[in-house]
Amino acid sequence: MSRSYGNLLVVGLLIIAALTGWGIVNAIREASQRVTAPAAGAATQVQQFFNPTPTIYPDSVTVVRQVRSLARLETVQYTLEKVIVAEQGQGLLGPLFGDRLLFVAHGQVIAGVDLSKLQPSDVTVSPDDGQVTVILPAAEIFVSRLDNEKSYVYDRQTGLLTKGDVKLEALARQTAEEQIRQGALEDGILNVAQSNAAIVVERLLRTLRFADVIIVVATPQPPTPQP
Repeated sequence: MSRSYGNLLVVGLLIIAALTGWGIVNAIREASQRVTAPAAGAATQVQQFFNPTPTIYPDSVTVVRQVRSLARLETVQYTLEKVIVAEQGQGLLGPLFGDRLLFVAHGQVIAGVDLSKLQPSDVTVSPDDGQVTVILPAAEIFVSRLDNEKSYVYDRQTGLLTKGDVKLEALARQTAEEQIRQGALEDGILNVAQSNAAIVVERLLRTLRFADVIIVVATPQPPTPQP
């Protein structure tokens, strides 16, 4: 009995020793892996610091193509109202032959920048510092028109001996459209259009990973008078 018990005790101690040894080895292995992983990550960060991946910036031709894709960029819209007085035959004989009307005009003026006019010479790329400089085309008026649904003759007075001139309303409409266009210009619509276009183009260039974007805003040119 005592010899069998002794043998069992020895076997039990050997099993405990084996399990303990396996646990120690496994713990050492896991600790080694935990130490090695951060060390490898640190080595990668050090390598990236001394050998950074270069940033590839688009060339000027690519920048021109991207900006031109915006085409006629409408950046501001004005809605204006004008009251036009059109008259003829006024004077001493006005009560007999005169013709006078009040025309209420509602109009719309849209301005922007035609980016299809951008030339390669207007773009300068400095890849060393990630800078791009773009000279935008001058802003211009794209649309100037009357809203015929909202424009109307408010009042018309004709002399006793005349039915009025059928061309007088057409003249009033033409004058109203010119004044609405001029009113938008005097209110600075081209400057607003130029500034808004610069914001849009800058955002586009930021998506091309340029760190420094310089937008040179051209001075809006006075529009050619309409015939």
